[in-house]
Order: sequence, then C-alpha cells, then structure tokens
Amino acid sequence: MKAALISLGSKSSLMTAEAMRKYFDLDMIQLRNIEINLGKEGGIFYEGKPLDNYDCVFLKGSFRYANLLRSIATLLEGKISYMPIPANSFTIVHNKLLTHLVLQQHNIPMPRTYLSPTTEAAKNLLNKVKYPIVMKFPEGTQGKGVMFADSISSASSLLDALGALNQPFIIQEYVETGGTDIRALVVGDEVIAAMRRKALTYEKRANTHSGGTPEPVQLSREAINAALDTAKALQTDICGVDILEGPLGPLVIEANISPGLQGISKVSTIDIPEAIARFLYKKTEKVLAERKKEEADKFMKDIRNIEPITSQEIIATLQFRGERILLPEFITKIAGLSDRKEYTIKAEKGKVFLEEFNV
Repeated sequence: MKAALISLGSKSSLMTAEAMRKYFDLDMIQLRNIEINLGKEGGIFYEGKPLDNYDCVFLKGSFRYANLLRSIATLLEGKISYMPIPANSFTIVHNKLLTHLVLQQHNIPMPRTYLSPTTEAAKNLLNKVKYPIVMKFPEGTQGKGVMFADSISSASSLLDALGALNQPFIIQEYVETGGTDIRALVVGDEVIAAMRRKALTYEKRANTHSGGTPEPVQLSREAINAALDTAKALQTDICGVDILEGPLGPLVIEANISPGLQGISKVSTIDIPEAIARFLYKKTEKVLAERKKEEADKFMKDIRNIEPITSQEIIATLQFRGERILLPEFITKIAGLSDRKEYTIKAEKGKVFLEEFNV
C-alpha cells in the first residue's frame, strides 16, 4: 500500500514517518511546497506536479495552515481510501471557539467559557466572573495566545490590549490544578498514551513547549471517556486531548490534531509512532477490503438484475479462416454453443441455420 505523510517536517512527523515506512511505501511531503489550483484544470500540486495517488494520507500542520489542510483533505476525500482526519476537522479543531461549541453540543465537560462580541460587552462580563480567569485567542497552539488575569483590573487591561488587536477572544474560568494538566493521545477507539504536564514555578501553562515537565499518569475512567468522546465528537481518529483534573471531574480544555510526540514518548511504555503507523496500516487495509467487497457485491447485483438474452440480431461481415466461418464470441455465448454438443446445420443460398441436436 502507498501512503503519504504531509506535514511541516517536525520531529514528531519524522518519528511517525520512520514508523510508517515499515508498513507503507511512504512519501514524505512538505506542506509548504503544496499548492491548490481550483477550476477546470484544478487539483493538488506538489513542487509543481500533480500529487500522486495514495491509499492513505496523514495530514499534519499548525493552525496557520488550517485552510490549506482543509483544502487538501477536501480534494482528497473520495479519491483515496483512508485519512485519519476529515476535512472539516481542520477548521474546527484549529479554532478553540469552534472546538468548544462541538464539546457543548456533545455534552463533554469543559470549564465555563464565554465569548463576547465587543470589548465593552466583555468588560461587563468581568464583573460577573470569578477570578482568576483565562483569556485565549481562538487560534493558537503550544500555549501561545493564552493569558491569565487574577483580578478585574488586570483582566480589564488585557481586554484593552486585545481590543487594539481587533481579534476575537474567549474568556474561561480558571481551574486550579496546581499548575498541571493531562494530555491524552487518542488513536482509533482507545487512548494509547497519556502524560501529566507540570508547569514551571513562574508559569501557569503546562505545555511542554512552554517548559512544562512530562510525568507518567494513570488516567481515571472518566478522563479516558472524556478523551474518547472528544475525539469522536471532532470526528478524528488521531487526536491529542488536553484535560484538567477539576474537583468535580475531568474538564476538556483543548484538542490537537497534530500532537507532538517527543514529550509523551519520554514517559510512555509503548512505541507511540509505531502504534500510530500500525493503526493507519490496519485501518487502510480494512477500508480497502471493504471497498473491494462493496464493488464485488455491486457487480454481482448488477449481473442478477440483467435479464437473460434469448436472441440477438446484428449486421456484420463474416470472418473466414480458410473456408470456415468464425462466429463472434458473444453470439456463441448467447446461443450457448459448446464443442461437447452436436448440432444440425442447414444451409441455403445466403442462409445458415444451426440448431442443437436432441435425440
């Protein structure tokens, strides 16, 4: 089977590619070198040439490439056998607001979250919330675009700055966890690995990219279910889910469809890239087998629906082999002629009659 890993070439992508080569004939494709052409001669082009055909394509990339990733996935859907992340997920998961809306629709527990259309409306909200609070840009990864305010005055100052940037923002209640959060890595229908991340003493963000330290963790059944439900709601087969261990149970704060593997691999007892590659192979193999079965079933159904042909008349020239006439193949099939049967043959000028001989 042939596969492509389309990514920005991160360390995690290289780790995954190395594992995938054990199962696939793999092409490693740089996302920055892809272009999308729409219209009559449109398509996906890599380094100026049309993208090859693949059985499996694994797309990865940061929120800055969300529109490109969605475009690629949209054009590939229906043309390849399997992608672990569908097109619409790139738009939803790379936007925290849209992610929280999906979580809300599926009753997945999360911190209380607010969205205000204007800075003035947000300042009115500041009088009603409990402090500290978290303020986020809808787009961003690795803890970037996440700010904390421990009082109404500091929150108001942040709002003034955010208003000057003319960007939407989210206000969220702060859940005290001692500077820790959990990253659960969902692959298929199971959590294959998890870690607890502990923030630096001067830092509230626990992301490993912000200096957070990964630690082994044993997830509760509630946390496992929250991670699996999140991935299912977002329609992704591979997904990192970030969870806070709140006093009333786990709360999902974010999802990541291009999760880093270095930190979680340090504390995991399994080979994570190998597990991902093996899952992609088995899933692609299953989809290919199901597609072949569907095609075979359709073919047999079409055959059953064809009414048997009892007679057929054509106008054609005759093919001779010496003085012998060669009949067209479909004529012998319609007539059911066989070299193991006997026939009576009658001939008149310009006519030949052939009939199976029955004693």
